[in-house]
Amino acid sequence: MSVISVGQAVVLGAVEGVTEFLPVSSTGHLKIVEGLMGIPVDEDSVVGFSAVIQVGAIAAVFVYFFKDIVRIVSAWGRGLVDKEERYHHDYKFAWWVICATVPIVAVGLAAKPLIEGPLASLWVVAGSLIVGSGVMWAADQMGRHKRGEDDTSFKDAMLVGSSQILALLFPGFSRSGATMSTALILDLDRVAATRLSFFLGIPALTGAGLYELKDALGTGVGAAPLAVGTLVSFGVAYASIAWLLKFIAKHSFNAFVIYRIVVGVLLFGLLGTGALSS
Repeated sequence: MSVISVGQAVVLGAVEGVTEFLPVSSTGHLKIVEGLMGIPVDEDSVVGFSAVIQVGAIAAVFVYFFKDIVRIVSAWGRGLVDKEERYHHDYKFAWWVICATVPIVAVGLAAKPLIEGPLASLWVVAGSLIVGSGVMWAADQMGRHKRGEDDTSFKDAMLVGSSQILALLFPGFSRSGATMSTALILDLDRVAATRLSFFLGIPALTGAGLYELKDALGTGVGAAPLAVGTLVSFGVAYASIAWLLKFIAKHSFNAFVIYRIVVGVLLFGLLGTGALSS
């Protein structure tokens, strides 16, 4: 019998879709909701389920940014065979995304026992939510928001890509929050920071989902909950992406900072009183 029912998969898929690209930590929210529903957050199959339904959210990025992705991949392909094309920004950007994914893959494989063990604790999630909020607020204040997407460099991509490690090791920090904060510190504007976060997330999250698929299917989660959770994640994430890009074009990240602090404090309270198991 599956440790996650179809009904629970619908809820978790919606949570994943809403939170994957907002800087509030999808992993943290999934663990909180799983804990509230009595699902063992550190079980291999549950960790695998969470990674697999991320593929639905990533699929939403592919669909939403389809023209951009085709343009970048096409430029990369042309550059492989035509030296002149290698001066094009899109060709360089494709290589930057590939290179910037290497650090998180290396750490993810090396630290897998920690990530799925002690670091999966809800105490870590609560602390990371609050600490990550401080980092995000400081980055938004420090950044001069003067550089657009066409101004990004290899250094930017590597620093922003490497920042994903924070969310990998400390669920609750937020992959989107870490990457956007780093991009803001590098003086990218909010829209450029958000789009860069999306593109850098494609290989990392897709790879994580495919890697964890065997655990999700083989140790307790049925195919039906996986399929339903992934489909719900896709639909909700698409709407979330569209909303976020419009929101950050005119607003700061302060609303997300406040929300994260509130959730972190509430989580500490629930854990401290025993209302929720870590």
